Amino acid sequence: MTETETTTLFEEGLKRYQAGEEPETLLPVFEDICNRAPKNASAWACVAWLYLLMDKPKNALKAAQKSVKLDATSPQSRINLALALLDSGEKGVRPHIQVVQQIMTLDADIRQDIEENIEDGLNRKPDWDSLKRIKSWLNS
Repeated sequence: MTETETTTLFEEGLKRYQAGEEPETLLPVFEDICNRAPKNASAWACVAWLYLLMDKPKNALKAAQKSVKLDATSPQSRINLALALLDSGEKGVRPHIQVVQQIMTLDADIRQDIEENIEDGLNRKPDWDSLKRIKSWLNS
């Protein structure tokens, strides 16, 4: 699969997500992208997010770790990793939150994207306590 085809598949998957499609039906799409383009940090971040929405934090943890390893500057990847750590009962959340806080202070667009993603997560999963905690930490 070419990079253009991968990009198109990724964009189509995002549109389906934004249209409200369920994580269970979207997960295979993003896993396929990861299989075809294993160095696509954004696709790994999406896989992690979908697993988190499906209450599968151990699976999310592996995907989030890959995403952060591929792109350590991605705030969404770090948020996903922090969420997976919290939801799995693991340690090591603070350094990821601190990096995201630094990035958010430097870039208003990224701050807005992160805030929108958090609200989206809370709309899809209103009782997501770890996401509420991260939201609180990022706003403090």
